[in-house]
Amino acid sequence: MNCDNKGRTMQLYFIDGRPDGMLTAEVFNWTGHVLMTPRTKIGTALKREEASRTGIYILLGAQTGETQAYIGRAEIICRRVSYQLRQKDWVETVVLVTSANNNLNAAHVTYLEARLIEEARAVGFPLDNTDNPARPGLSEADRANMEMFLDYLLMILPAVHVDMFPSRRCLDDCSSAVSVQENGPQNDGPVVFELIARQLGIQATAIQDENGDFVVQKGSKARSQWVGSPLHTYAREHVKLSQKVLRPDPDGNTLLFTRNYPFTSPSTAASVIRGTPANGRTAWTVQGSGDTYGEWEAKRLGDPPEGE
Repeated sequence: MNCDNKGRTMQLYFIDGRPDGMLTAEVFNWTGHVLMTPRTKIGTALKREEASRTGIYILLGAQTGETQAYIGRAEIICRRVSYQLRQKDWVETVVLVTSANNNLNAAHVTYLEARLIEEARAVGFPLDNTDNPARPGLSEADRANMEMFLDYLLMILPAVHVDMFPSRRCLDDCSSAVSVQENGPQNDGPVVFELIARQLGIQATAIQDENGDFVVQKGSKARSQWVGSPLHTYAREHVKLSQKVLRPDPDGNTLLFTRNYPFTSPSTAASVIRGTPANGRTAWTVQGSGDTYGEWEAKRLGDPPEGE
């Protein structure tokens, strides 16, 4: 994913006035259009004009306790989605991706379908798809256009809580982080933070990416249950991740991160991992040095200007 760190304006429209109902998402100067709907509203959603366009779709839900998705394409998207839902009773949420001016053709959506499946499999997200479709032969200009379309889409999906595609930058950093851990400190690699609570069987690693997200790495362990106040904001985050990202560890009473997951702060990450509110500035330490996150941050900021 090509991130240029420029600001973007995204417009969310809650069609029935409910945040858990149907919504559309669009970005200024992007031709794409996203329609997201719970399965309970699918009849209404498929009657909308955009559902008759050419596009791709993502079906989300859980089967045998594991969150999964199916990615597909269609020239008339409502017909294909209607058929798929009759076959897949595990689907809970449907995302339709089309173009506002209906200028996507069959080759375009075949390319986007292949690329999305590649992205999902690259981060280990469970898919109900059984094949790996090949990218069709597009002109150089069309490939560039579809990659740009994909960049916008991968920016929008996390904003509407479709957490299938963490930034590819996070994946690149993860590879670097493993290199740092196995081969010793390197000046050009990301700093690796760790949180260890041996009495709880918890051990987690994380990096801070260029966007400021605190990315807990795949394979990290978290407490199996939330033991803090059930009304705390972090309690809801723990429950949400237990349904989507965390899976029982077969070797113990902990939960495993099944993929890299970005948090907005070290404290949110630490709280979810420990199962109770925690101060991330002291809970996380720099791997190899023992400095807390707060101490590491202070060194980065340097001394304040005189007089402050």
